[in-house]
Amino acid sequence: MVDAEDFGQVRDAVRRLVREVVVPREEEIDLTDRIPDDVRAAAAEMGLFGYALPEEHGGLGATMSEDVQLAFEFGYTTPAFRSLFGTNNGIAGQVIARFGSAEQQRAYLPRLAAGELIGSFALTEAEAGSDPAGLRTSARRDGDSWVLSGAKRYITNAPIADLFVVFARSDPAERGGRGISSFVVDAATPGVTVGPHDRKMGQSGAWTAEVFLDDVRVPADALIGEEGRGYAKALTVLSRGRLHIAAMCVGMAQRVLDESVAYAANARQGGAPIGRFQLVQAMLAESHAELLAARSMVLDVAARYDSGEDTSVGPSAAKLFCSEMVGRATDRAVQVHGGLGYLRSTPVERFYRDARLYRLYEGTSEVQKVIIGGALLRAAGMPKG
Repeated sequence: MVDAEDFGQVRDAVRRLVREVVVPREEEIDLTDRIPDDVRAAAAEMGLFGYALPEEHGGLGATMSEDVQLAFEFGYTTPAFRSLFGTNNGIAGQVIARFGSAEQQRAYLPRLAAGELIGSFALTEAEAGSDPAGLRTSARRDGDSWVLSGAKRYITNAPIADLFVVFARSDPAERGGRGISSFVVDAATPGVTVGPHDRKMGQSGAWTAEVFLDDVRVPADALIGEEGRGYAKALTVLSRGRLHIAAMCVGMAQRVLDESVAYAANARQGGAPIGRFQLVQAMLAESHAELLAARSMVLDVAARYDSGEDTSVGPSAAKLFCSEMVGRATDRAVQVHGGLGYLRSTPVERFYRDARLYRLYEGTSEVQKVIIGGALLRAAGMPKG
């Protein structure tokens, strides 16, 4: 990306933007279920729509170690802020940056990096979430075109997307992850329909929706990379995304701990601050200790991701630990606040709802355990079948 001093300046600028611009607007974002236009413009001006995209295409070229440090800052506020530009930098933009043709990269990456386009990653289906075996969206070759048909579910940024990276089964004879290809699809292509954005438990302002593909015809050069190897590409970028989400969880845990410490130091019961009570101190201490462990884990795993030593098991382990950790941290934060923590006007109540999604998307906690356990056993030589 840049040298250490320059990166430090970028990180500090992001911290100021988050804490001085976004945090004061959190309740507004929650109530209106959208990111204000001026906040989106501020993020674009700072280059946040392309911080992880290659420098030669207008991005900042952040390494994984730099990415997670920025995610610590993004995680300090509503997840909807990061979600606005997360797919450009992450699972959608990275597929094009890593596997797209030179023409595809020139056509899309500069505009993604500038925030002129919003990219969306269309993999999940009603019967194909973490396991691709049930993926039913089809892609058939028809002359110089591909014709895509199917439906996608829970697609982040779908209602505001300008382009989709769509995964479809191009070889119906194959099973599981084989025979799946990926395509760049313009959102304005005839046959593409986006449903109304979902009403969710939390993460207001981060829009997801169903995407329907009804005989959508795209040119042959919309295929990204090698035919039939799309799911391998998805796994590659999902692994990076999992580590990014782990870092987001660290940022959120820091925020709810800060809120809890400030409240415990000032709220009074029986004429004394509740922070004088040892059981309140115990909850703060547990959250602080787990936060330190999670932050150190993410930084270590990111370094090993950058070196190529571990690009799969470590990210899954970090995502598993950190997403479970932030669930405990937000729960304690509500408990420290008592009845006030159950009111919608209190930040920790909102983060309690927001945190629940982290154990589900980018692969559930259960899927991460399967990935980790399976890899350990394969390394030990356990026979297949």
